Amino acid sequence: MKKTFNLVHPKIKVARMVDSVKHEIKKYLKRERNKPLPEDAGYWDFDCRFGPTEENTSPIHVTEINKNIDKAEADGLTSFYVEILAKPGKKKS
Repeated sequence: MKKTFNLVHPKIKVARMVDSVKHEIKKYLKRERNKPLPEDAGYWDFDCRFGPTEENTSPIHVTEINKNIDKAEADGLTSFYVEILAKPGKKKS
């Protein structure tokens, strides 16, 4: 998922737009985790990037996505960019 989310809508309040974005990301993560794993993988891992624009992103952990969305809302951003790429992860023995 590589997407710029807009938080401004003429009829929908910002808080509802934020909830909508969080829900969409949660659905995407669930859908990716339910895909069949390759034989040598133990779980799905995610490479995530977050920032106000596509050019100004920084890497984050998947668990920090909601915190960054809340921070973007608190900072008054009208849009932000999220990139989530699934990759197979190997369990450590």
